[in-house]
Amino acid sequence: MSATATPAPDAGFQSVPKDDKRITRGWTFYDWANSVYPLVITSSIFPIYWGSITEELSPKTDVVNFLGVEVPGSSLLTYAISAAFLLIALVSPFLTSLADFSGRKKLFMQVFCYLGAASCAALYFFTPETLTLSTFIFIAATIGFSGSIVFYNSYLPIISSEEQYDSLSARGFSMGYIGSVLLLVICLLLVTFNEALGIEKAFATRLSFLLTGIWWAGFAQITFFSLPADPGRPAGATSDSGWLLNGFHELSKVWDQLKQLPNLKIFLLAYFTYNMGVQTVMYVATIFGDKELHLESTALIVTILLLQVVGILGAYLFAKLSERIGNTRALSWSVVIWAFICIAGYFVQAGWSFYALASVIGLTMGAVQSLSRSTYSKIIPENTPNTAAFFSFFDVTEKLSIVIGTAVFGVIAQITGSMRNSILALIVFFILGLIFLLQLRGKKLREDPANTDAFPGPPPATPIVAMPAKEL
Repeated sequence: MSATATPAPDAGFQSVPKDDKRITRGWTFYDWANSVYPLVITSSIFPIYWGSITEELSPKTDVVNFLGVEVPGSSLLTYAISAAFLLIALVSPFLTSLADFSGRKKLFMQVFCYLGAASCAALYFFTPETLTLSTFIFIAATIGFSGSIVFYNSYLPIISSEEQYDSLSARGFSMGYIGSVLLLVICLLLVTFNEALGIEKAFATRLSFLLTGIWWAGFAQITFFSLPADPGRPAGATSDSGWLLNGFHELSKVWDQLKQLPNLKIFLLAYFTYNMGVQTVMYVATIFGDKELHLESTALIVTILLLQVVGILGAYLFAKLSERIGNTRALSWSVVIWAFICIAGYFVQAGWSFYALASVIGLTMGAVQSLSRSTYSKIIPENTPNTAAFFSFFDVTEKLSIVIGTAVFGVIAQITGSMRNSILALIVFFILGLIFLLQLRGKKLREDPANTDAFPGPPPATPIVAMPAKEL
């Protein structure tokens, strides 16, 4: 590949003003717009509706026909999640390269945004007769959501000064939380008071999917209007498309550097294993409450709303704990709690035990995710020139763990006929993760690779603000 084939990252965006209030405010609105997908679709209303559809198709056995294969409805949903994240993991390096070098950030962000929003809206037509098609639509919505995030994140160093990264990212998170909860409350009112509104409950539920797509695409227009225009391919760049493989090239360099960083390698193994369990529980919790515990849909949705608040509290509490005892110790305690969650999940019944377990999940779900990301920030080499590649590697690791975790959950549930067995089996992932974490206790985690010159790379397009190095 010629030297001119790869344009500099973010070339053409140099004239964009930093910390412009109109631009940064518009950027945060994309969190407001797209956060409705993970809350309404993946976490609450859609899994409940999915369960009602599969139960209607197969009231006694919950076994449905998908492309000529007989499969339990609950397992089919986990397989769909696995397929979506496998595709995302495969295309993520391409997306990273596109975000860095195409000069078409906004265009690609719009494409994935509209793919996700249109797919959510298309779930309005999800009926027992359209189960197979709707499964693929759900996969497309997941891909659209994850794909757009890559380009959304890559704008941060363009529109913000480095000292504002943390505060601007926090503003975006807050906007996403408020917006998604607001829409979920609206959807909950529709589903709960459907009779007073003169509509059927199934119609009210499908209307929630339509509203999610409209909300996502509609509020995204604020972002697209505010963000700077695409500069296009930088002058002097050739038509050579070899840069498309740059993402894979950067990942391979991180893979080689791991050989010189044993602590980082051990942490990634720990994260890969315990994250299989964490993410799987988070994705299947609603369908578990619906199919195994037979909870009312309204009770499930209200519980999920409360979990959002408890999750923020848990992340704060564990952040304080990590300041006192160190990241790896705090992470170890959270993983131990998750292991007990699996045991409790096997025995849990509808009623107070379910709400008690949900509260514990809420306290630890945000904690383990935020601690994992901040710990990784503290372990990667302090002066590495390819921070973006390290976090792309982290992202791919996360996605692959979701693929394996959800697939294992679905297979066990299909073979044994009970999701309780799948929940209990997840304890293996947490035990393995804990074993790896314990190998890091008492160590100064950040190491300098023996040969940093072997890993040149451009400045990161997606900002990751590393925490100060310290003994953990």
